[in-house]
Amino acid sequence: MRDAQRFSLQGCLSPLALSLTLALAAAGGGAHAQPAAAQSARHFSIPAGPLAPALNRFAQESGVALVVDARRIAGLSTQGLNGRYGVDAGFAQLLQGTGQAMEKTDAGYLLAPAAVPAVPPPSPASLASLALPASPGLPRAESAAVPAVASAPAALAPQPREGEALETVVVQASRSNVEADKAPQTVQIIGKADIERQLTLSTNSSDVLSNLIPSYTPSRGKMNGSGETLRGRTPLILIDGVPQSNPIRPTGREAHTIDFSMVERIEVVQGANAVNGLGATGGTINLITKRPENGAFNQHVDMQATMPTSHLGSDVMGYKTTYRASGRKDRLDYLFAIAGEDQGLYRDAKGRSIGADNTQGDLMDSRSYDVLGKIGYWLDDNQRLQFSVNRYRIKSEANYLAVAGNRASGTPTTSVRGTPEGTPPWNDVWTSSVSYNHYDLAGMELSAMAFHQDFEGLFGADNSATFQDAAIAPVGTLYDQSRAVSEKFGSKVTLTKADLLDHRLKLTTGFDTLVDKGKQDLYGTGRTYVPNSEYRNLSLFLQGEYKPFDRWTLHGGVRREHADLRIDSYRTLARYNRVAVQGGTLDFNETLYNAGVVFAPTKEWNVFANYSEGFGMPDVGRVLRAINTPGQDVDDMQSLRPIVTQSVELGARFKRDAWEAEASYFRSDSDFGSRVLRVNDAFLLAREKNRIEGVEGSVGYRFSSAHRGKLSYAHTKGRYDSDDNGSLDARLDGLNVAPDRLMASWNAQWTERLSSFVQVQHAFSKNFDDPAKRFGGYTLADASLNYKLPHGTLRLAVANLFNRNYITYYSQSALVEPLRYFAGRGRTLAVGYSLDF
Repeated sequence: MRDAQRFSLQGCLSPLALSLTLALAAAGGGAHAQPAAAQSARHFSIPAGPLAPALNRFAQESGVALVVDARRIAGLSTQGLNGRYGVDAGFAQLLQGTGQAMEKTDAGYLLAPAAVPAVPPPSPASLASLALPASPGLPRAESAAVPAVASAPAALAPQPREGEALETVVVQASRSNVEADKAPQTVQIIGKADIERQLTLSTNSSDVLSNLIPSYTPSRGKMNGSGETLRGRTPLILIDGVPQSNPIRPTGREAHTIDFSMVERIEVVQGANAVNGLGATGGTINLITKRPENGAFNQHVDMQATMPTSHLGSDVMGYKTTYRASGRKDRLDYLFAIAGEDQGLYRDAKGRSIGADNTQGDLMDSRSYDVLGKIGYWLDDNQRLQFSVNRYRIKSEANYLAVAGNRASGTPTTSVRGTPEGTPPWNDVWTSSVSYNHYDLAGMELSAMAFHQDFEGLFGADNSATFQDAAIAPVGTLYDQSRAVSEKFGSKVTLTKADLLDHRLKLTTGFDTLVDKGKQDLYGTGRTYVPNSEYRNLSLFLQGEYKPFDRWTLHGGVRREHADLRIDSYRTLARYNRVAVQGGTLDFNETLYNAGVVFAPTKEWNVFANYSEGFGMPDVGRVLRAINTPGQDVDDMQSLRPIVTQSVELGARFKRDAWEAEASYFRSDSDFGSRVLRVNDAFLLAREKNRIEGVEGSVGYRFSSAHRGKLSYAHTKGRYDSDDNGSLDARLDGLNVAPDRLMASWNAQWTERLSSFVQVQHAFSKNFDDPAKRFGGYTLADASLNYKLPHGTLRLAVANLFNRNYITYYSQSALVEPLRYFAGRGRTLAVGYSLDF
């Protein structure tokens, strides 16, 4: 029994027990807890020289995020730093006489032109003594010398200045450090505060993404995220630049390879692109992990309990604990973090148990843990080496069986206690990398990384017709389950020169390598489901950014893909006639292009246009496992040809005083795309022409320094050629495109200690060619409160505030199946506490 297991002595290492242990440790050390500001002044020794590496090193040693375009500071020098400095004061000293200054935002420290003439720097000692929080409305270089206003809430964001330019945030996923406000396509930067607010409402990583990205499909709420798309196509998910997606054999588990409590920032580059290689037909989502904090040894502990607001009991409780230690000393920095979560039974708005997905895997009734380790070392003032490893595992507790729902009567799938057949589903992922950066290699910046990922995903057992084999057991009695295994390793090398043609031209070149090995077997009987395959790729690329005039920025690039896919010979299952298929090798050579332009008539707004191409592969597994005709040869299979997607986007951005807005139109086409469809009890792949288009926009307004609101909208529609006559005559369903959504949020800082957050999202109804898949729409609201205690922060959150009863978008519009007619979660209450010490 789950509740007996949870509170037994043998469960002493569960997240609840770990929470109590760390809480006692935190309480014992609470007297020593101190605000970050008190730790900000420390000794630095950074020699005079080029400005770019000096800023990078200072940011690393200070434990802060720095976002800056290398081209802006190319050729500039600094007098260096030697003595005790606070973060703001240290940046001010390094930038003295350069005409630049630092501003602090949710995204980190941002470089901007100095608002006032440079003045001679005070002594290091006086700067350290004046390292106070920035005063609202002043540049960061000035704020250290201005006394803080005691009555102002410390967490309030500064008021935008008159005529403030669009924020300068560099996008690491662009590979060429493109500034977000000058990117020729839509780029969304999700900061630490936004991620933490969403994790209070739901620890599901798919919920975090869908609540913050309007064009991302609403979460299924399950371990499997098949059908969760970005602008109607599959995104490439990265962790610190390491690919997590498995384009050769997608499992739908790509969003569950790391606990998002380990993530500090998320970069979303919308639209098809090939900058990071295979799989980004819908865009790129780069998850950037936590950075070490300033100081020799810093600790963070976080505990959270989640429960429904009715039908309480030990079986519905969820617990999560996170612990992190990090620090910096001399040239060395490190970070260690661990998170554990125990999730109970979910209930819908009517108090019914939500159905368990025993086959695809479920987040409900599961346990997970994540361990992250990072260590970095400055070889000298310009060179840095970093090692990183992350282990994530989630496994179902398998305490419930699904009870079929009834679509006609509106009765959702529910759960009853019982033990499913087979081994409980799991995700088990290792991600590791080593990176090297040289910030001044003959006036260029070099970035190199080697990475490795091991992925194993086990699906639950069932007795579907696909698995039946009379030679093993009577037909209808054989339970089996599929397991996907993947191993990938590769490298990324990038070299950037930012000061060509009088600082108007920036060129980035490099190469990527990738080896992706994988297979899919039947775990219970050891049968081959999808044979061993090996994808090898070498890509060369060149990317340029050129400013012919001050108001114009041109972008362009080319990428050459050299790839081959090797597939072993195999025999299909009995369901597919035990056909022998001859293995072979397929060669792919594609040249992919991108071009864009940004026109900025003033500092306050710009317009952009972009064309880019993405490179993907069809789901090899769905193609190979369904072959039922003798005489097939891998070398002759046209259905394994790559997917090239052409993406076009037109848009505009605006930011002035309290207003900030962005809007765009997008369209993507593939002449030989892929579509997943359900045939009897199997999901198969169709190769056909398709098109997806839509509009996306957002507007934000800062009512005051303490109150900020935002409104976002996304509309997406897709069509495909169902009869191979060249016309787009049919509509893509909910397995492929997201619903139209309107999202609103409001952040408020009521006092220095009390803050609140409210968000509302409305998913509009949507019709498809199959009337049974009509989506009825729904509206959900969430709210949270944070209160800063003398030691630590207490938070309270309510998800589905008005207890709306609804069926998930996937269950309504992706497929018609009684066992997967899932309701969404009803109102839930989360109580959390965090402490830094």
